[in-house]
Amino acid sequence: MEFTELPLSLKSKLLPVPLPLANEYIAAGFPSPADDYTDFGIDLNEHLIKHPSSTFFLRVSGYSMTNAGINDGDLLIVDRSIHPHLGRIVVVILDGSFTLKRLVKYKESLYLEAENPEYPRINLSLYENVEIWGVAIHSIHSL
Repeated sequence: MEFTELPLSLKSKLLPVPLPLANEYIAAGFPSPADDYTDFGIDLNEHLIKHPSSTFFLRVSGYSMTNAGINDGDLLIVDRSIHPHLGRIVVVILDGSFTLKRLVKYKESLYLEAENPEYPRINLSLYENVEIWGVAIHSIHSL
């Protein structure tokens, strides 16, 4: 997994960037009449980044989380200020290497579980150095 972060000086200076937002919802089932009205007022930073000083971007490499909608090459938004509750998708450093998996508990042990059956569950007790680095909050990918 490649690591890309915004420079701290840039994070503290992020300004709202309003983008066009249609005033209507788009039907994903049956078509609905569309209005020609757009409202200029959505800032993606406001919707995707709640804690700018603790939010980082990482590029995903690999296929272990595809069933969670996280694909190879996606841009992952990770918030380090969120507590890593069981069931959350987390970025973890295992003996110096980054990985992205779901945090789960089986019996009395913590594991990292892939969202692809081709990848084994990882028992955290088998590693000397484990750091839950942050919680994944969004995955951005092309369609």
